Amino acid sequence: MAQYVVLIYEDENAWDRSPQMWDEVMKAHQRFGEQVAGLGGTILGGQALQPTATATTIRADVVTDGPFAESKEALGGFYLIEARDLDHAIELARLCPAGGGGVEVRPVLDTSSGPSGA
Repeated sequence: MAQYVVLIYEDENAWDRSPQMWDEVMKAHQRFGEQVAGLGGTILGGQALQPTATATTIRADVVTDGPFAESKEALGGFYLIEARDLDHAIELARLCPAGGGGVEVRPVLDTSSGPSGA
């Protein structure tokens, strides 16, 4: 099985940070994990990220506070999954909760055999 990263992008300003919303979001992500397993995939790991205001960006040895570019949606978290192929990874990623945003699926580059990843 191949590894893919599911990157979760959402509008940080749209978040209702109430305990009720947090509970709903956690239940949705738990349900996602159950669905992935039910469809033959595996979640190898994942984490939620602190808001973009906590980010530090480094470009050409210049360090700045906050994200490099302003955008409506910000990377809020990720899952590392195993799937049979890209089509399977997309099927699984479509189930990932990303209220008001979206997800990006990217294959993990296998660097164990050199730059080609083959």
